[in-house]
Amino acid sequence: MDFDTELADTWVRALAAAVEKEQGRLTELDSAIGDGDHGSNLQRGFAAAVTALDGLEADGPGAVLTKTGTTLISKVGGASGPLYGKAFRAIGAALPGPAGPAALAEALSAGLDAVRALGKAEPGDKTIVDAWTPAVAAFRAAAASGATLPEAAAAAAGAAEQGARDTVPLQARKGRASYLGERSIGHQDPGATSTALLFRTLATVTAP
Repeated sequence: MDFDTELADTWVRALAAAVEKEQGRLTELDSAIGDGDHGSNLQRGFAAAVTALDGLEADGPGAVLTKTGTTLISKVGGASGPLYGKAFRAIGAALPGPAGPAALAEALSAGLDAVRALGKAEPGDKTIVDAWTPAVAAFRAAAASGATLPEAAAAAAGAAEQGARDTVPLQARKGRASYLGERSIGHQDPGATSTALLFRTLATVTAP
């Protein structure tokens, strides 16, 4: 199985549905340490992305993800739009054609680089990066060992979910949550949680 145009489109549409379903939980997490709009912002952005894809004649998976990223940047307020938008655009730029596990691992790594460059966040800062970093590492390691795309995606999803849980005891050092200082401790980061949702959705759509 390769990550092709159809699979890229399926992933974005499934992610929009997953965000719609989890919007309340994301909002609840963000209400504790942020502006309380993470869920609603992502829901609006991915709904707009699906609409944009409805009229797109994509010539590769990269076109699908680039269009998604551009839409997120233009439609989503707060930090999540630019961060996820830049990530999807970077992933798309790295995928001009169908990709196997190793190529997709590098594309997802490019997405992480885009997030880190924009947000200036490092692992341990209690952000998206805390879920995306272990996910990419797990995906890359699985691909290097000869894993199939579904196997690599499942490994990445598990690592992202653990990374999100691991943000609970951290004190936020970036973003709105950092203003709370020690009061940010004890809460799971909403951005890391939505990143885990992104990778879990990828695992779901690639599962045999």
